[in-house]
Amino acid sequence: MGNTAPLPQDYQRFLQLGSRRAPQILYVHERGYRSSTINTDALGLRYSHCAGKRFSVAERGGVARVNLLVGGSTAMGIGASSDQHSVASYLSQLTGEVWLSLASCGLNATQELLLFLTHQHRFGQIGHVVLLSGLNTLAQETLGEVLAGAQDPQRAQAYQGFLNRFNEGVQVVDEPRRESLWQRLGQVLAPVREQPWPDIEPLSSPDKRLIRAADSIGRTLRQWDRLLADGHTTLTFILQPLLPWCRDSLPTGEQAMLAGLERQPSNFDRLIGSAFDSQLHMAFFRRIKSQAEPVPCYDMNCMLGSSPAFASDLFVDRLHFNDLGNNALAKVITAKLGLAQENQALRKVTPIKPGG
Repeated sequence: MGNTAPLPQDYQRFLQLGSRRAPQILYVHERGYRSSTINTDALGLRYSHCAGKRFSVAERGGVARVNLLVGGSTAMGIGASSDQHSVASYLSQLTGEVWLSLASCGLNATQELLLFLTHQHRFGQIGHVVLLSGLNTLAQETLGEVLAGAQDPQRAQAYQGFLNRFNEGVQVVDEPRRESLWQRLGQVLAPVREQPWPDIEPLSSPDKRLIRAADSIGRTLRQWDRLLADGHTTLTFILQPLLPWCRDSLPTGEQAMLAGLERQPSNFDRLIGSAFDSQLHMAFFRRIKSQAEPVPCYDMNCMLGSSPAFASDLFVDRLHFNDLGNNALAKVITAKLGLAQENQALRKVTPIKPGG
């Protein structure tokens, strides 16, 4: 954790390649992306590994029953050293069943559901659906206010440019090029240029944005519940961890990482920075849980402390995890939901009742 850069260049290049958006088209990542760190299938979705084989939404490999991990970049495993160390891969290892990654950076709750509907015909029998999510919906509530504040064409264009650059944790990097000694010295001596941040009109209070985001998540979870009610699929929502919501004290490596982020915050940090308060976090989760009834909801910000690895460096930025962190997330999910491999033979899955 000595390196204070938020994400390795593999991830930064990957996120930038997939940052092009078009109206009415669901945001997906680069299709068929190949690297030592992250690889995607023909649909732009990340591979997970189970029993020495790799699986994805596009490459289910004839498996009759799959499980789905749904969400944004945390669920996708941004920060993992390889596909084998994502949360979905660790869930596969711990449960002995295939867990597919149905996750994409930046998606809010509604877009996650749309991603499922887009690919529902590919899954066959679905055992468990776990949504490890919540923070993108909150960020997009703020982003919506930012974009709505543009009253003239020039400002609107600036905000659209910001939207196209919006990725969780990504920092702008250029393609590597050969430079002279004088050019390199000039870069070292030149002042650091921060990414431009739009001139934002006054926003609504953080608690109001949290309420709107929680209500949106709750409504969407009830839609998931009705959609899956006819099968034998279990549905669970887990509010994803945010570093300020998880920890009272920081390991040494995470202290250094946060110091770097304070000097050069990401756009995502800027969007949710006003919600770092722990009291807002608790109100946010309580609102989601009440609005999502009857869907089971859990808060990983509280549960992660039960991990034996909690005192170690787990976060690579405020939102994403290293391999140890992803493993801790998967173990907590497995234990909380009773999904451990040795419990499968004893577990009887019952249909979820339709919600209101």
